[in-house]
Amino acid sequence: MAAYDRVRATLAAGDDELVPAAVANAILDGESPVRVWRRHREMSQVQLAEAAGISQAYLAQIETGKREGTLGLYRSLADALGVDLDDLAG
Repeated sequence: MAAYDRVRATLAAGDDELVPAAVANAILDGESPVRVWRRHREMSQVQLAEAAGISQAYLAQIETGKREGTLGLYRSLADALGVDLDDLAG
């Protein structure tokens, strides 16, 4: 019961979130984690690109797998999306 209470407190404080099945399933099905999280956060490519300090075209290439980003870029994307860096590993 104590573990349950800790999880509820963490969620209530906004320190963690539950991942909807649709998000998890889309990533497991091979969709770009960046795209999945961006859509879940209801952000456009332009909004996310601006928040991460890159061009929309570069973000589109990352989402389609045509280009790889640096570790620093993925950190910026994770920060902008409010997720852990590990959540963007596909």
